[in-house]
Amino acid sequence: MLSTLSLHILTASASDPDPLQDFCIPNTEFSSTRTTRFNIVTCKNPKEVSPEDFVFSGIKSPGNFSDTGFSAISVNPVVFPGLNTLGMSLVRADLKAGGINAPHFHPRATEIAYVVQGKVYSGFVDSKNRVFAKIIEQGEVMVFPRGLVHFQMKVGKSPATILGSFNSQNPGTHKIPNIIFGSGVNDELLEKAFGLSLEQISVMRRKLIFPKKQSKF
Repeated sequence: MLSTLSLHILTASASDPDPLQDFCIPNTEFSSTRTTRFNIVTCKNPKEVSPEDFVFSGIKSPGNFSDTGFSAISVNPVVFPGLNTLGMSLVRADLKAGGINAPHFHPRATEIAYVVQGKVYSGFVDSKNRVFAKIIEQGEVMVFPRGLVHFQMKVGKSPATILGSFNSQNPGTHKIPNIIFGSGVNDELLEKAFGLSLEQISVMRRKLIFPKKQSKF
């Protein structure tokens, strides 16, 4: 049986570590040191930190849209150093009319999605295969528990903008279509799991613009 201390250690290792100071703006004059699990960066001298280090202007406009009518700009410590060690990140997401944010999940973070404008059919699926979904509109917020598959689809003719906030500076994103058809899972397994023919699997890969790569037993 694991001791109480061991459980605390396991729990702590599954989330962002607590900061040891008020903030840590990475000092770009020094390179980071890679350990087995983390990149260790040198912090700027607090006397050299300015208000600009805590302001990010990169989400004033939408990013590039995909074929599914979806655009996302991720904001993490790589592009916004002020977030470093604070255990959070965010994303600006935009949906054109009829656009979708394909089913996906974040293995290391819970997400809170705030609708800035428009209406969106939004929801998630729990571990008992129950769907929790509804149309949310401007000013409303929905939470997606960590690790659960969730999705969004634009409702109506006007575009929608969503701000998503994560309780991890590195939440990770796994999109279900990419995992299934773009990771190299063996074709025979996909045939048996989904009742698809090899031709249908190839069509799905072409639609998703994935090169054919297949794992072998």
